[in-house]
Amino acid sequence: MKFDTPATTNPIDRLKVVGQPLDRIDGPFKTTGTAPYAYERHGVAPNQAYGFVLGAGIAKGRVNAMDTAAARRAPGVLAIVTTLDMPKLEKGQTNAAALFGGAEIQHYHQAVAVVVAETFEQARDAAGLIRVDYARQPGRFDLAAEARHAPLVGGDSEEGSGAPPEDRVGDFEGAFAAAPVKLDETYTTPDESHAAMEPHASIAAWEGDRLTVWTSNQMIAWGKRDLAKTLGLKPENVRIDSPYVGGGFGGKLFLRADAVLAALGAKAAGRPVKLALTRPLVANNTTHRPATIQRIRLGATRDGKITAIAHESTSGNLKDGKPETAVSQTKLLYAGANRLTSMRMAEMDLPEGNAMRAPGEAPGLMALEVAIDEMAERLGMDPVEFRILNDTQEDPEKPGRRFSQRQLVQCLRQGAERFGWANRNFRPGTRREGRWLVGMGVAAGFRNNLLTKSAARVRLDGQGVVTVETDMTDIGTGSYTIIAQTAAEMMGVPIGKVVVRLGDSDFPASAGSGGQWGANNSTAGVYAACVKLREQVAQKLGINSADAVFEDGQVRAGNRAAPLGQAAGPEGLSAEDVIEYGDLAKRYQQSTFAGHFVEVGVDAMTGETRVRRMLAVCAAGRILNPKSARSQVIGAMTMGVGAALTEALEVDTRHGFFVNHDLAGYEVPVHADIPHQEVIFLDEVDPVSSPMKAKGVGELGLCGVGAAVANAIHNATGIRVRDYPITLDKLIERLPEPA
Repeated sequence: MKFDTPATTNPIDRLKVVGQPLDRIDGPFKTTGTAPYAYERHGVAPNQAYGFVLGAGIAKGRVNAMDTAAARRAPGVLAIVTTLDMPKLEKGQTNAAALFGGAEIQHYHQAVAVVVAETFEQARDAAGLIRVDYARQPGRFDLAAEARHAPLVGGDSEEGSGAPPEDRVGDFEGAFAAAPVKLDETYTTPDESHAAMEPHASIAAWEGDRLTVWTSNQMIAWGKRDLAKTLGLKPENVRIDSPYVGGGFGGKLFLRADAVLAALGAKAAGRPVKLALTRPLVANNTTHRPATIQRIRLGATRDGKITAIAHESTSGNLKDGKPETAVSQTKLLYAGANRLTSMRMAEMDLPEGNAMRAPGEAPGLMALEVAIDEMAERLGMDPVEFRILNDTQEDPEKPGRRFSQRQLVQCLRQGAERFGWANRNFRPGTRREGRWLVGMGVAAGFRNNLLTKSAARVRLDGQGVVTVETDMTDIGTGSYTIIAQTAAEMMGVPIGKVVVRLGDSDFPASAGSGGQWGANNSTAGVYAACVKLREQVAQKLGINSADAVFEDGQVRAGNRAAPLGQAAGPEGLSAEDVIEYGDLAKRYQQSTFAGHFVEVGVDAMTGETRVRRMLAVCAAGRILNPKSARSQVIGAMTMGVGAALTEALEVDTRHGFFVNHDLAGYEVPVHADIPHQEVIFLDEVDPVSSPMKAKGVGELGLCGVGAAVANAIHNATGIRVRDYPITLDKLIERLPEPA
């Protein structure tokens, strides 16, 4: 199905199933421990052995030699494959770091061996017996030091954010020099870990030249393509299966070492091998969000109109990596005739930087939305009103190209009213409750809407049961449920009559889970397949498909009615289709918006910050399931609190590794840290987006949150911190004197 004109009325608009806050289909399996995650799929292949990955003990250099003799003699060991046993494997299309093979070491904890044994403990202990002789080389591990000579580099996150090396509109320098009110500040964000609950894990089994991998992966089609390329296999000889993913946040978008080394270990041992990366390897061997140094300059008239806006960001990565696209949202969020954005990337020898939930916008808004607050303060304006004054209904860099929907002002107005913004003290550091300094902060949220083709197969049997098959994944987002809701709405059956099968590369290739594109595009693919199936059903019953009404398990046309299963007959019916998009995304800017409001308390004695309450007001197209969408947003809001207050991968700049590479040292917030969270979805449909008229919310709920927390801390204390995370040591010496 080609979607190249805005959607009109269609069966989804009935909203009998779609748009309802239904419980998640997978909920009972996850709460009872019966959902089959990758490492726990004991029955998919018999006689599974255990693999353990040995990571490099240096960050830059070469492996001279490896002594595996003692390891091979260890109890239970079945096979050992070292990086010197083969040349460097070809990199997949989405990999910047080499995953295995050859003597060169690009980063700390790069995989240098896999040990296969009868038990996990035997594999782990044998790996500790391998002796590696390294030739260490000097490395580049300090972004601040490397940033001074980092070149301009353009980039695209492939998740909807991107920018050229430098982009100019109007005369920024002239307008900035002439502006009566100016801001010029630098903000930094640290390296961050995805820290998903489920580590990267895979089970691999060979049958001749055919390889099956049961794994934890967000993008099945990408994984199959890159695994085949890396191992030199024909794509048709590779199958990937990932029905449940215990969190990914972008860290499982791409092929990683667990799948590759499970496959190599299984080939060497002649048995299926299961393998999970340890937490240190998750942090150092996989990917992370790169640190940034961001300079923002704003010029405005005295009445608050932005006349000049510049956002320049520097990040670091491996030679073949990409920059963090932190300036992307600044190209679209606020009006201003004179504009400059640029990105620089320093080549570094740290582990690969790549997509993490809302790449680009998440760290970019942590800087931009603090700068906007600082500018409002210099102007003596309310920060909500300053944002509203500088709203725009068209792409500020392409005048005349309108947003398909843009309700940022409504998000801010409704959020301010609901949150009690009028009670906020304009003067920072003046509201106290006992030992707590209390403040409120606001930030705009922004995330682009990305359209990508997505396919599905829909089957109908004689009992009227509809089965959907697509390689779409459920990473805790509720994909099973919204796909079932879509099929139920389209075919006119209760949701209990729909079976959803996901995550298998033998199914039609979907959009996959990433960039908050999954829900809209995957359900649009199911919509397309259901349209075809509806036509087959109507043809079987001898009625005009345009006149057919699918409802209550029946098909009606005029005075005729027949059970849905009757059309399927004993052999059943099947239809497959893909949603493909025309040029609507070029004609209209498609984005999602939010207003984030936060109240914090800061201990006046210790500088400890507590988030007291949070509110997100979101405008993101049709909400397919308000219950699961709310869950996505409050999870993202919590993640934003972590970025603001606790999360940072601490770099050992001498030896080039992340020191706090486990969940004991890398601190993430939990439920008890935030007493109250509220989410409001504005009533919005976007017919330009897809037949579903939806967009996405999973990353919008994160974008802007860190800045809202930082702005609340400033309102509470009068202290402006521009270096994330805002830990108490950055506050304690600057706190107001006790009353």
